[in-house]
Amino acid sequence: MVDYDASVVGAGPNGLSAAVELARSGRRVLLVEAADTIGGGARTEELTLPGFRHDVCSAIHPSGIASPFFNEIDLDVEWIQPPLPFAHPLGGGRAAAWHRSVSETAAQLGDDGPRFRGLIEPMVDHLADLVEDVLSPLTLNPKHKAVFARVAALGGLPASVLASRFDTSEARGLIAGLAAHAVAPFTAPATSGVGLMLGVIGHVMGWPVAPGGSSAITDALASRFIALGGAIETGRMVESVDDLPGETFLLDVMPPAALRMAGSRITPAQTRKLARWKPGPGVFKVDWALDGPIPWADELSPQAGTVHVGGEFEEVAAAERAVFRGEYPERPFVLLAQQSLFDDTRAPAGKHTAWGYCHVPNGSTVDMTTAIESQIERFAPGFTERIIGRHTRNPVEYEAYNPSLVGGDIGGGGFGIKKILQMGAKRPYTLGEGVFLCSSATPPGAGVHGMCGYHAARAAVEPL
Repeated sequence: MVDYDASVVGAGPNGLSAAVELARSGRRVLLVEAADTIGGGARTEELTLPGFRHDVCSAIHPSGIASPFFNEIDLDVEWIQPPLPFAHPLGGGRAAAWHRSVSETAAQLGDDGPRFRGLIEPMVDHLADLVEDVLSPLTLNPKHKAVFARVAALGGLPASVLASRFDTSEARGLIAGLAAHAVAPFTAPATSGVGLMLGVIGHVMGWPVAPGGSSAITDALASRFIALGGAIETGRMVESVDDLPGETFLLDVMPPAALRMAGSRITPAQTRKLARWKPGPGVFKVDWALDGPIPWADELSPQAGTVHVGGEFEEVAAAERAVFRGEYPERPFVLLAQQSLFDDTRAPAGKHTAWGYCHVPNGSTVDMTTAIESQIERFAPGFTERIIGRHTRNPVEYEAYNPSLVGGDIGGGGFGIKKILQMGAKRPYTLGEGVFLCSSATPPGAGVHGMCGYHAARAAVEPL
């Protein structure tokens, strides 16, 4: 019988990354997962018809290809790069696109082109430094001060303020699509920062697809963990860390579950902090099996792995604002991925898959299928005629599938300055003696990058 030093709860990307880093540090680690399969938010399943492989939650991976941890361990994933990171249809056959080249992106923005280049190029030139600072817990003394100060000054702005610097629909549309990844009203501080960081990664590294599905990422992490001597146990729900082996426990769960599992070991200050945690909006997601590619009315969207479907900046802003009022926009912002255009393992020959969701109030059970499909049809006439299979999942169903998606929140909690400014290199992860939180509720937050798990593991290995 193995005498484990540490146990990790939750085999999503962060739990797996935490387990790998602990094992790399010489710990004997048991990884426990409540579901019958590993993966968390990076699973791939045949949700519609046989032979059609759909990403259950995450689909496109800018933060994965940029992840310092994945790159440090040379994670065995052969990223697939669509020609364009993303496109943004504007209607009437018009669209803007985020090209790999800053010059090509700027060229389509008319008089806004020079302003765009002046904004983006300094960040593109220093992406490695930015990633090191932004994908770590923020501190009062960042390693790359000059670069970080510039980004903080711009990134701290509401997206609505950043967009006001531009006049063209194309520039403002690109900003809207990027900022919507923050899952917050565009008047909220720091919504610019989320978009700018994703955009800069797109220019330098692209927004890639994982071959065969997002499960390729977690499968690669699991293989590395097992090669390091780790063990994985699935189908086991953990009620208390007292039931687990070892003296160190890392939890890839949301704060309410951490309190339930380890309440007696968590410090009073951290208990109060975890009790204040609140989830953000949920998502309503649709996966489609299609008998052909989506018939976009513009020429750019067919070249993009991701399509931001929402129209003009004002339309996207209104849709996101409505969600935070507890409303359901008639024309929601739809984040859409079309992996099968670039990865032919996703569907039978001549067929295709598509993946899309919109934001909705947390815990919603409202069916948004018609609203989502009507919005896509608006920019791709004939889309609904190509649907041969469909699978939907509302926020309540998402939480039932994965309890860490509380009320359908895929972001690890509501967006806000307090979540971003969790100062201190180890403090956000340390809950108590021997207990650490490693989920997306900790910095740097949501995304398949493994950095929450990595930082929590380092905090466990090198305690305060």
